[in-house]
Amino acid sequence: MPIRFNIRMAGVGGQGVVTASHIFSTAVINAGAESTIVPFYGSEKRMAPVESYVRVSDEPIYEIGEITFPHIIMIFHPQVITHGKSYTNPFYFGLKKNGVALINHDTPMKLEPDQKRELEELNAKIYYIPATTLSLDVAGIDLATNMAMCGAIGAITGLTNMEALEQAVKDRFLGKGFVVSGGTAALDSVVERKFKKKSELIGKNLAVVKAAWDYAVEHGWDKLAKEARATATA
Repeated sequence: MPIRFNIRMAGVGGQGVVTASHIFSTAVINAGAESTIVPFYGSEKRMAPVESYVRVSDEPIYEIGEITFPHIIMIFHPQVITHGKSYTNPFYFGLKKNGVALINHDTPMKLEPDQKRELEELNAKIYYIPATTLSLDVAGIDLATNMAMCGAIGAITGLTNMEALEQAVKDRFLGKGFVVSGGTAALDSVVERKFKKKSELIGKNLAVVKAAWDYAVEHGWDKLAKEARATATA
């Protein structure tokens, strides 16, 4: 059986959600697996809803387009949950049974009773990662939040590795093989002004990726990938 994860990433404008989806998808391909990506930019303004759909597998992928029934949902900003800032509401809509919700928040969030009940019925795994805090602590800037989310999802899926992620990050910030929107390009310029050299920019981002990867492994989140591989080889 193939290992396959359909992932829906949701956040708000200015967080680099689409950039994260490009980097993660490229890292999966760098590691020898397969991936397709479909970004949904919306109005391309700060704090507007943004989604991106990523499919990853160790076998060829023939589908492309919106992911209605994801195995994993990634929430880059808590307002996706509290304010409904998502094109797909509620935030867990369509999540498959035994699916995963990776949420950027320092502590478990207080969910509405109906949300909590429905997630329990799905037997969903809720993983809280302090992505913004990691970004601030490691890189000294909150705009590396998306790098933390990349590191965590890399460990969770097991379809890439740190070497492949490092190459994807370098290619992204060195302008190799990526086509960016005007909004994403503007965000890049803000990030670059925070560091004197691109090498420092890349180094800081990679440090955040690694910190989040380690965080996911330390919390046992990589067992999802191990279970998928065990099922595939059974």
